[in-house]
Amino acid sequence: MSEQTATSGGNPSSTSRRASEHDERGRTNILPIIFWVLEQNRLLLLAVPTAIAAITLLATGGGWRTFLLTWLAVPLFGVVVPVLGLMIRSHGHDGGAANLEPFIAWKNADDAAKWQGKKIPMEILYEAYMAERLDFKQDVYETLLKRNQLFRFSFTWGDIAFYFREFLGQNISHTEMSDKNDIAHVYNRGNDFYNWFLGESMTYTSGIFQDTSETLERAQERKLDTICQYTQMKPGDRHLDIGCGWGPMITHAAERYGTHSTGITLAQEQADWARARAEKAGVSDRVEIIVDDYRNLPSKTYDKITCLEMAEHVGIKNFQQFLLQVRSMLADDGIFYLQIAGLRRPWEYEDLVWGLFMAKYIFPGADASCPLGFVVGHAERAGFEVHRVENCGVHYSVTIHKWYNNWKANEAAIVAKYGQRWFRMWMIFLGWSVIIGAQGSSTVFMVTMAKNHKNDKSSVSPDEAKDVPYSRQERWIGKKPVATQQ
Repeated sequence: MSEQTATSGGNPSSTSRRASEHDERGRTNILPIIFWVLEQNRLLLLAVPTAIAAITLLATGGGWRTFLLTWLAVPLFGVVVPVLGLMIRSHGHDGGAANLEPFIAWKNADDAAKWQGKKIPMEILYEAYMAERLDFKQDVYETLLKRNQLFRFSFTWGDIAFYFREFLGQNISHTEMSDKNDIAHVYNRGNDFYNWFLGESMTYTSGIFQDTSETLERAQERKLDTICQYTQMKPGDRHLDIGCGWGPMITHAAERYGTHSTGITLAQEQADWARARAEKAGVSDRVEIIVDDYRNLPSKTYDKITCLEMAEHVGIKNFQQFLLQVRSMLADDGIFYLQIAGLRRPWEYEDLVWGLFMAKYIFPGADASCPLGFVVGHAERAGFEVHRVENCGVHYSVTIHKWYNNWKANEAAIVAKYGQRWFRMWMIFLGWSVIIGAQGSSTVFMVTMAKNHKNDKSSVSPDEAKDVPYSRQERWIGKKPVATQQ
């Protein structure tokens, strides 16, 4: 068949282009550069413009003004101009008219007049809603489903102020003190606050559903069991859970699989709940809770290490060092399970606007929520062999929808204790995040890995095999494969 007769009906094709002549365009390589910059310490970041300015000075023979202007030009054109350019471009892609009257009720006539017939930027919408300057006439989640018709994903001056005043500072710091200040107060807010949406299981991560009508508790139990199977937990295993939250993982592993489990958290409120959970399950003798920064863990070796959505908080800056610390604590034949939230690589403006909201109000300092390539690249660089990676985002969307319904059902109690602002903030967080997870704007990666050793027991002679940590054939070949997709 010739190139001109490509259609199934035998009619000549409307184009004679080859498949390699297409309109698809990939993304730039700017993200790896940004990640590299954020990994560096402040002295090196200061040294870069200093070195460029010095070279310019020597090349041009200029004076101190040349040096100063060149030095200032590096952060200006390397950071400020690209960010402002991105923000300006965001205003050109989804504007237009909108009929807001059936969905939004402004409290102030001037606000109503200002946005009459126009789409509202999301930052202005959620700030006004949390400040009680507007109300949703219909369900928040149902209204957000119409967001492409009603709202804009363009950056505002509020976004710009937060980015330069707080977000950049969070990204380049990540000291023990700054992380404690960012994180501890979030999870010490009150166990009742989290119980109102997490429900009985108090498990702040996605479940795994076989049917969307399943209960949250059943899906969460399946998730914990899946992790135990992925890591091949068995009686007597020394197990560490980094960022243990309210203790579901360590209690489940100790109770169902006979492990000796240690959990670490920055929040005393979480630790108190976790200890009570372990005692109720009858495994308090095999469960230990540490309240401290992960960097202060005792230098011990564990057979299994799990980390469920805590690694985002270590930051891009410390991510490699975090993985190296985990590797140093993992037994040579151990298994590491890392679950981490991430943004899709071919981002949309909504993804970034949502990310700024999350950084501002929900998970401050959690900037290591990155595309999968970042995570896997760092894991391999740290000396791990990645065995399994799964995308669990759709299960997360279903989970968060159930959290949303729980939160909404407890409105009276929440408002009575914490006020309208906290109730409304979580309505936006949960309602919007159901959508974000459903469309893959943000997802969660389930990564199972082990140390990457020089040899395998099956790749050397029998007399050498006794000194090799494990056999991949024995570990990964069997009759019980585990997968989340049904």
